[in-house]
Amino acid sequence: MTLSSRNIFFKAGIAFCSVSTVSILAATYFIAPLYSSMEENSRRPAGFFQVLVGHFFNPNYYAVHASLVLIVLFSLAGISLIHFFFEQTAAPEIPYIAMFTISLSFEFIRLLIPLYLFFDFSSFYLLAASRVLLFVRYMGIFSLFAASVCAAGLEIQKARYVILVLFIASLIATLGIPIDTNNWDTSLTMLTGNSSVFRLIEVTALLTTVAGFFIAIKVHGSKEYAFIGLGVFFSLIGRYLLLNTDNWACPIPGILLLSFGLWFICSKLHKINLWL
Repeated sequence: MTLSSRNIFFKAGIAFCSVSTVSILAATYFIAPLYSSMEENSRRPAGFFQVLVGHFFNPNYYAVHASLVLIVLFSLAGISLIHFFFEQTAAPEIPYIAMFTISLSFEFIRLLIPLYLFFDFSSFYLLAASRVLLFVRYMGIFSLFAASVCAAGLEIQKARYVILVLFIASLIATLGIPIDTNNWDTSLTMLTGNSSVFRLIEVTALLTTVAGFFIAIKVHGSKEYAFIGLGVFFSLIGRYLLLNTDNWACPIPGILLLSFGLWFICSKLHKINLWL
């Protein structure tokens, strides 16, 4: 990918994230008053941290909405800063980091659930939107993995084939997952079959991605990749908090971890590639 074509991709990402930001801010005006009248949901998100804090904090749809707004705003700010700092700097990993950042702006799709409850449109739209969201989540995780593969020394041309394979794998997995359009949890996420498999994929991708950046230390002889691996770890933990929890304990720690992680990744990649 040339610098010019990569920058066009960045600008397209900024445009899409801008639309997502405007959409979620406009939707807040209509949706926020609805939460107080929504029935309590006994189904809460799964996961270690949610189980841990769920005993101390009750589910709150306003907290979930705050997480959605924060993550969409982060997506716009993140891709804008990536374009600003890497417009003239070649870094083979950065397009994949940008894909991860842009993928977060799709989380506004979860707002279809409260809209569905009060406007009673066809559940087909919930099903289609849920599959899009699942696909984007897979691709967001796999994009970070592809970035680590590039850092570990795989040729750029071959890395493109890797992301193509991951794209196809994400599509197949997404289409094969059963989705219950009649039930959702308190994080405004549709219930799906094989949810434990998705969590296993998340954990595996986290570990292999971080490992890939640590391998890059030996390949390139630069300790900066260790900090990038640490940034990936923080980013995915922050992403997890914002996507899979339903209370006020998580939005602020989640967005801070996500922001700090991306800053670590981008600042170190910029330093490594600035003089190349």
